[in-house]
Amino acid sequence: MVKPLHLLLATLLTLAGCGPATVYYRPGADVARLQTDTLSCQTQALKDAPVANQTRQSPPRYYPGSRYCNNAGRCHHYPGYWEPGRIYTVDVNQPLRKKLEQSCMAGKGYDQVEIKRCPQAMVDKAGSDFAGTLPQLTENSCVIENEAGGLKIIERK
Repeated sequence: MVKPLHLLLATLLTLAGCGPATVYYRPGADVARLQTDTLSCQTQALKDAPVANQTRQSPPRYYPGSRYCNNAGRCHHYPGYWEPGRIYTVDVNQPLRKKLEQSCMAGKGYDQVEIKRCPQAMVDKAGSDFAGTLPQLTENSCVIENEAGGLKIIERK
């Protein structure tokens, strides 16, 4: 039973990378400046709404016992059992921190937009140069993001 769950999670994580990317955008903005502004806003938001982790626990679950009788009339009783709740951590300031970041970026003239991700074939051809300015968006625009927070918007053909 565990393997199908792992397969489902792996599939969902793979599909999550296929959806549109939510990025900050201002036509003609310098990509390096965008990265600097984003880091500045994230840093200020972290100062204003620091990480505030809370440990929580989901409720325990009771699984009732069962009774099994075979054709010969012999019955077996399997007792019920409790399963403790899952313990997890929540950063209660994360939603506020995200709003503060978005507000800061809006103050610098950026909108948060969703752009389709570029197909892997285009990513492979695009190269590693993430410098330059952000172009005007069209219906054919797609985005490539790198680990350093850079992005490149190109036109799909």
